[in-house]
Amino acid sequence: MSGRQVEEVGADAETESESDAETDADIETGTDNRPLLRNRWPPPGPLGEHARMSSLVRHVTIDCADAYALAGFWAKALDAAISDADKPGDEEVLVEAPGAGLLFIQVPEAKSVKNRLHLDLKPLDRTRDEEVERLLGLGATLFEDHRNPDGSGWATLADPEGNEFCVERSAAERAATAPAP
Repeated sequence: MSGRQVEEVGADAETESESDAETDADIETGTDNRPLLRNRWPPPGPLGEHARMSSLVRHVTIDCADAYALAGFWAKALDAAISDADKPGDEEVLVEAPGAGLLFIQVPEAKSVKNRLHLDLKPLDRTRDEEVERLLGLGATLFEDHRNPDGSGWATLADPEGNEFCVERSAAERAATAPAP
């Protein structure tokens, strides 16, 4: 556990007020009359009631030699921001990315084996190959190339400290090669 301050939700936490409660009339539905999940948390369950989870991923934590430098690479890679509270030399640095943030923690040990967990990136506004080239330009290295002549596959890269991650095809690339229904 890091020393970073986290908000605790406990017995003193506010409960949902009646004005915040969502009624069935407030739930937007699609053409098949099923609830849409856009901007809803927690998402509606099968009968319109809210599904509940015991936990959410708040951060993916990555051990590293230089927290601020590695956070800088990932902030550029994800077009995200380093937390305003963090500065060069900090032992813990947060990249505030959509979904879960990436928390980089400086440790004395060097990376010695393959990651047991890695990130898979899907480009939003470019092709997989264009994204690979962009990330190589930011300081990543090509670790393994699993791209196929038919356009399928992925590329495994390593960040500047050797942490592996994959770059998959974009949604547009997948749609263009999907079999016709």
